[in-house]
Amino acid sequence: MSFLKKLFGGGGDAGEPKSAAPAKQVEHKGFLISATPYKADGQYQTCGVVSKEIDGVTKEHRFIRADRFAGLDDAVDISIKKGIQLVDEQGERIFG
Repeated sequence: MSFLKKLFGGGGDAGEPKSAAPAKQVEHKGFLISATPYKADGQYQTCGVVSKEIDGVTKEHRFIRADRFAGLDDAVDISIKKGIQLVDEQGERIFG
C-alpha cells in the first residue's frame, strides 16, 4: 500500500510539506526570501519562497530545485542563494 501512496503522491517524506515554516529569511532588494527546505529520501531538498508586497498585495513565487544535501544548514544556505539569484535575474517579473 505504501508503494501506491508514494506513486500517487500520498504519505511519506516524498513531497514538500503543505505549510513549512521558514528555516531562515533574508531581505534582498525589497524582496523577502524564505528558505523552506524539506526532507526527501533522507536528504534536504532545496526549496524556498520569494515574496514582495506590491500595491498592497503580497505576491509569492515558490521554487524547488533538484539540489539535495545531507545537512539542513547547507540546504538553507543554498535555498537563500537561489532566491537571491532569482531576484537578481528576474526582479518583479518573477510574479508574472
